[in-house]
Amino acid sequence: MKFTKRKAFNFLRSYFDVLNKLQTDQDKLSFLMAIINKQFLNENPELLEFPVDLAYESQFNAIDSSVKGWIRASKTDLQGNSLHTPPTPPKGKTNNTPKEEEEEDKEKEKEEYIYKENDFLYNWNLCRTHYLKKPSFIKTITSMDRINFNNALKHFSKEDVNNAMHGLFKQQNMTIGAMTLQPKHFLENIDKYYNAEMSKEYTLYGKDRLKTEL
Repeated sequence: MKFTKRKAFNFLRSYFDVLNKLQTDQDKLSFLMAIINKQFLNENPELLEFPVDLAYESQFNAIDSSVKGWIRASKTDLQGNSLHTPPTPPKGKTNNTPKEEEEEDKEKEKEEYIYKENDFLYNWNLCRTHYLKKPSFIKTITSMDRINFNNALKHFSKEDVNNAMHGLFKQQNMTIGAMTLQPKHFLENIDKYYNAEMSKEYTLYGKDRLKTEL
């Protein structure tokens, strides 16, 4: 039996939304156990399979923030061991009591974390590897792509962006391989691929997948 001093954690609506995107009971169980082990034991999951890996990464900032908030408020680790050098409190939190800090951390857990460029690229590379069997190691995007990415976030949540990404990579045929080599085409047409994923329309460009892809 694994011991933990933590009594409970907030199960966010975003966790539930992502959970319901997973197709199999095994994937759902893996996702839930990854969250539970992180929240109660501060153990990071190892070797999660796609798409559970993608689902967990999309929620990691919120999960990690919850764990760090509990540690900061209790001044112990999750097993109850006293911390000699507790984590540095965020700016603006100087004289708050542990109870006040815990309440503030609970409020923060309710907020959606910001979907950053590196999160997007991680998911892009993961999808390309899974669907096309072609690893991609893109570390940054162009200035114009960054503008399109920021504009997309004004209208789409991180879950919407990830859904749209599936809508692109599930297409059975592509007019040119470059459509899935760099995210330029995707970011310019994110609404098209979001709608494709929502309607399960994977034949926008025909039914036969190209045999040669970049």
